[in-house]
Amino acid sequence: MATPDLTALTGDYTIDAAHSAIGFTVRHAMVTNVKGKFVDFSGSLHLDGGDPSKSGASIDVKMDSIDTGSADRDGHLKSADFFKIEEFPTMTFRSTSAESLGGDDYRITGDLTILGTTKPLSIDLEFNGAAKDPFGNERVGFEGKAEILRSEWGLTWNAALETGGVLVSDKIKLNFDISAIRNA
Repeated sequence: MATPDLTALTGDYTIDAAHSAIGFTVRHAMVTNVKGKFVDFSGSLHLDGGDPSKSGASIDVKMDSIDTGSADRDGHLKSADFFKIEEFPTMTFRSTSAESLGGDDYRITGDLTILGTTKPLSIDLEFNGAAKDPFGNERVGFEGKAEILRSEWGLTWNAALETGGVLVSDKIKLNFDISAIRNA
């Protein structure tokens, strides 16, 4: 599959958090998935349409903005059992490399820091397109996904179930819907 010519998109962009989403899915009680999102985040992209390997991303997520639809669960996730938001208020991602996988598919790899622990993370992305919005902003869109084992970042709280297994799975599915606006 040929990689599209995206040279015209080369530039610096700011993530539009009002039109973007950073979310996750985790298996709960071994029987269902719980979805959540982070409401407060910011970030930037540098796109090099001629040489995607020169592209990069930086994202900062405010951990107290976690929203799973349950105030009690959100409170537990913010506590010392999980994210320790008083001590570690921000989760960060800083890219270290990017590559074209062909067509509209890309992979960005970088350092994900949670609870002061930094580990590599690769995010598979699909380029959703570029457009000028009604306000004159040049936008680009990407949809991405990745999986992590939360224990690798020190997120180990759990509870055993009477039927076997645990309350919260170690594997977390991350998903990203990113709309970014070219900087003036």
